[in-house]
Order: sequence, then C-alpha cells, then structure tokens
Amino acid sequence: MKISYNWLQNYFEEKLPAPEKISEGIIFHSFEVESLDKLETFGKEDWVFDIKILPDRAHDCLSHFGIAKEISMIFDLKIKDKVYKNFEPKKTCLKIEVNDEKCLRYMGRIIKNVKIGPSPAWLKERLEAIGQKSINNIVDATNFVMFDLGQPIHSFDLDKLASPKIIIRNAKVGEKLTTLDKKEINLDESILVIADEKDPLVIAGIKGGTKAEVDNNTKNIIIEVASFNPTTTRKTSKKINIYTDAVKRYENEISPELCEKAMQAISEMIEMLAGGEVEDIVDVYKKKSESRTVVVSVDYINKRLGSDFSKEEIESVWQKLNFEYEEKSGEFEINIPYLRLDLVGPEDLTEEVIRILGYDKLIEKLPEIKTETKIAEGFSKMLWARRKFLADGYSEVMTYTFRDKGEVEVLASASDKKFLRNNLADGLQESFKLNKINLPLLELSEVKIFEIGTVFFKDREEMHVAYNEKNQFKEMTLEEFCKLNRQDLLKEQALPVGEKISNTGKKFKPWSVYPFISRDVAVWVPEGEDSDKLKKILIENGTELLVREPYIFDSFTKEDRTSYAFRLVFQSYDKTLTDEEVSEIMAKISHKISENSSWEIR
Repeated sequence: MKISYNWLQNYFEEKLPAPEKISEGIIFHSFEVESLDKLETFGKEDWVFDIKILPDRAHDCLSHFGIAKEISMIFDLKIKDKVYKNFEPKKTCLKIEVNDEKCLRYMGRIIKNVKIGPSPAWLKERLEAIGQKSINNIVDATNFVMFDLGQPIHSFDLDKLASPKIIIRNAKVGEKLTTLDKKEINLDESILVIADEKDPLVIAGIKGGTKAEVDNNTKNIIIEVASFNPTTTRKTSKKINIYTDAVKRYENEISPELCEKAMQAISEMIEMLAGGEVEDIVDVYKKKSESRTVVVSVDYINKRLGSDFSKEEIESVWQKLNFEYEEKSGEFEINIPYLRLDLVGPEDLTEEVIRILGYDKLIEKLPEIKTETKIAEGFSKMLWARRKFLADGYSEVMTYTFRDKGEVEVLASASDKKFLRNNLADGLQESFKLNKINLPLLELSEVKIFEIGTVFFKDREEMHVAYNEKNQFKEMTLEEFCKLNRQDLLKEQALPVGEKISNTGKKFKPWSVYPFISRDVAVWVPEGEDSDKLKKILIENGTELLVREPYIFDSFTKEDRTSYAFRLVFQSYDKTLTDEEVSEIMAKISHKISENSSWEIR
C-alpha cells in the first residue's frame, strides 16, 4: 500500500523522523518497505512509502491510521486525539433491511442538499500522492476516509432510488448490474447485493452500479458504511473478475466496530466539503463483536522466546501499543483492541513483544539437541523384520493403500479405489507379476519381495507382514511374524548392545548440524600388501572427529607398488570445524604413515 509522509504527519503534533528513518523502523519492526519515493504534488514536496502489508495485519494496517499506530509504537510518539463532530438529532426517512448474514453490519445516513463540486487542493494532493485520481468532493471524501481509516465507503444518489429504503439481499437469477466502469455483470443467487425496492445498486463490498451513481446533478445522498463476510466477498470478486481497493480490505476481514468511526469521519468531511443537512444514522448490527481478553505471563513469553525480559520491559510493550491491561504477579490480562483481529492467544502477544523490543535482543544460542532417543518397540520390531528379509535376499516393495474393495470406504478418493486395503497380499501379488516380467532386465533368477505396512478394518488397524516363497504368498501380523521367527529374534537380542536393533537398549543418534570437511590421502605400498593395515592407521589417528569409516575411492598398481587413495570425512557435533583443526589431524596421520619406511605418501 502507498502511504504519504505528509498524510502521516497529520496524526502527530511532533515532527516525524526523516522518511528514511521511518522506513528503517517499519522494516525492522513491522513490514517490508518495497520503495520510498520523493515526489511533488501541487507544489508541495512529499515522500511516498510502498509498504507490503502482510495478510495477518491487513485488517488494521491497510490505512494511514494503521501505519501511524505502528510509527507511534516504533518511535514512541503520541497520536493526536481525534474528536469528530456530533450532529444534532435529525429524524430520517431512511430504512435498511438486511436479509442475509453475509452482511455483518450496515450503517446508512442521508445527507440532503449537498453541493457537488471539485475537491480542495489539500484533498487532491493527498489522493494524488498515493496514485488516486480526484473525481468530485463526495467521491473523493469516501476514498480519503477509506485510505485514511481502512474502511470502504459508498455513496448513492438518493433521488435515483425507488424509495429511501436500502435492502441487503442475494441477487436473483437473471438480474444484471452495470458497474461504474460500464461493465455488465450477470448476477445469481450466490452474489450479495445492495438494492432498492426494484433493482440492485451495488455488488456488496466490491463495486457500485450506475443506477444510483453520484454525479454533478446530485442533491441528496445516502452514505453507506458496512462490513461484509470476507470469504464470500473474495469468492464473488473472483467469480465476476473484479478486484478493487474495497475488496482488498474486505477479503482480509475488517472489524464491524470500525464502521462507527468511519461514519463519523465521512459525515464530518462531507458537511465540510459539500455542506448539506445531516440526518440520523440507521445502524443494523445484529451480531455485535464481543470484547476479547488474552492472558499471558512473563514466564510464558521468556520460555517461548528463549529470552530474559523483565516484567517492566514487557509491560512497556503494552504501553507502546496503547493496550488496556491488568497485571498481577507477572501475569497480564490484556483487553484486545477491536481492530487487532490477529491477536487471539498468548503466542500472538509473545510475537508482539519480540518484534517491538527487537529480535537483536535475543541471544544467539542453538537449542539443546538430545542425541539419544529410545527406539519404540513396534518400530524396532519393524526394523528387525526388514533387516531379516533383506539379509535373506528379499527386496522391499510399497504398494498402494487404496483398493477397489475393503471394509473402510473413503469418500475423497478415486472412483475405482474407494477403500483402504484390508490385506497386503493383493498388492504384493500384483507387484510380483510385474517384477517377474522384468527378471532379465534386473539380472535376477527369481523374485523375492516383501512388504511391511498397515491394513485397515472397521474396528481396528494392524501392522502386517507379507512376502512370497516362490509362487506362494504369506501374510500375517508383525507380532505373529516375530513369534514365528522367535529364535532369530533371540539371537539378535544376544548380540552386543551396539549391534542390537530390537528395543533392548540401542539408541538413535542424529546427524550433526555442523558442516563436514573431507580430505583425501593416497599412499604407495609394496605390491600385494593389504590396504587394511593403512586403513587401521587412518582410523586410529583420525580422532573422534572421523565420523565415518575411511573408504578407498581409487587404487592401481605400477612398477611393483600399489597406490591406495582413501577419503576421510571429519565432522563435529559441537561446533564448525576449521581447516587448521583438520590439517593438524592430517599431519599426525602423515607422520604415522611415514614411520613405515616401505610406504610413501603421494
């Protein structure tokens, strides 16, 4: 959104920081500033920020008022208290009928005997700075308030209506509406419209029509300030392929509570620009927004952030945001302002604390990683079964979970595969046939395949094992398979702890989060001498930083000598290794190799 520096200045008594300073503050605490441009309108210098408002803050920051609040918070500046004019009570003939819950709130007000004309220079200056063309004082006023407060507003020519009655309803099949830009829209029952007693006047929240358009001959107007369902507004906008500044705000949800302030602002502004007799407001607000409170503690915030902020530091955030709150023993009960729809739980308030106090306040510390975790019993049995099959020359397959028959039907699935499988054998047989055809290509004499997976019944799920013995297929539960092969499982359990797979003490060790360094070493040895002796020296002198067994990647024999080239991989679980540390280890390895007079490092 484009934001004018001069426009923002009207919210503050104090002189604002330089535009570049404001841009920097917004970037570090709120949003990305995509550009900052200097321009001149009507002989006055201005700076315009193009700010990328994120969707989670669009409901309160797609406006100059919203950005002014952010600047107030960032630079600890006080926003002016704005008091709008209270109009004397004046009876109105306006009637409003809301027939659909997609309209959350609808406020209307008649202003009679207005004088349509050009806008004053200051208003044209404000609008043109942000790329908006001036039309007339009434339309410009509605646009100004939308870009100022974030609430879309529409105006109708009262005398062009069938009667002083506004009806909010779904359109009827066959109805049409010609928009202000002369585009004809075919309406249907899914589209919410604002209508008089005869015809649709506006596609609600999206675009006005020509029937009640305000023009130079308009004398009496109706001001609309309303709130509409964000989801249906977005869907209708896409359906009719019309996207406006109003849609951009409604689709991101606006609090219905903002309507009242916007109505006060637009009423005062129209009277100032166009005169007129301002009648009473008609307000249809069936389901009012409830006040919200969120409780968060100092301990919760610090634990969540890994910080050590004091109660006073955190409390300063609520004050900067102008939140009403109560504090007791380090716990804050905060009244959430109606515009902040994004603040729902304590985690949201935690985010406010860190973005305002600054991410640079956090200590750069990697979280502690537990390097040992017990393997779950069921998983360990599955690992053991897989290892046994692989050791016996089997290959693992994974067949499709969805089948054309079974006990459990799934609604959102292909028409020919509506069921979850209740066995593995069916899929295994299909895989067997496919693999058998390709035996020559695979250079195999027989097909030996297995699968370990979940099958589904109406009242339970089970882990099954299926495999083939020649052309016979066997299937059983994982538990049954382990019992059937109990002797092999017992032999596994008798192995040393480091070699066990079942849940008998073996630990899982994650990989290091730090980068590795690889080094190569090539050594000439007498022809016929085994490489294991050299490999042993590499392992013994590689220290604990040698994270995998050295392996030969090249060897050749020439003139009664053989060259073995080994690759070594070094890595730490505690830090990033330096070249100097690894070079020191390689120097020790080279020294040890040189002790053998018949060897020569290449």
